[in-house]
Amino acid sequence: MTSQDLDAFAAWVEDLMRDRGYDIDSPRGGGKSRIADEAGVHRAAVTRLLQRQSMPDLETTRRLARVLGVPVRDMLIRSGRLTAEELADPHDYLASPAPGAEFARRPTLEEVADLLGVPADRREMFVRVVEQFLPNDMPAAEHAEHADARLLMTD
Repeated sequence: MTSQDLDAFAAWVEDLMRDRGYDIDSPRGGGKSRIADEAGVHRAAVTRLLQRQSMPDLETTRRLARVLGVPVRDMLIRSGRLTAEELADPHDYLASPAPGAEFARRPTLEEVADLLGVPADRREMFVRVVEQFLPNDMPAAEHAEHADARLLMTD
């Protein structure tokens, strides 16, 4: 990691903090302490990042991502720790299955049940139960896509 990488990452995090209402610019604004408290990290880690002294460790990065409302994946890529290629986006995988993938399309929940070995007489119940855990605003056709993603990510 270069000092240029650290500077770019810190500038991006500063912008996120300001956008989310943390007063990190005035000495008595309390923004650094507030974000550290909300993230459950040491204030010194936030200060070192903002002063471009050091990159936060992975746990601090994860916690800051949660509080700032950004994916950890974005934080890791922006920090220069990993590249987008090294940290594949699961949405990219779902959009274009790998060559030789078992399905040319995403399987239905019934097909996922078959892959998991759910007995035929319990498939309907399996589908009803799994659908309860999928987002409510998702069209029924997309339920299978997300179930497939969860299945593939556990392989």
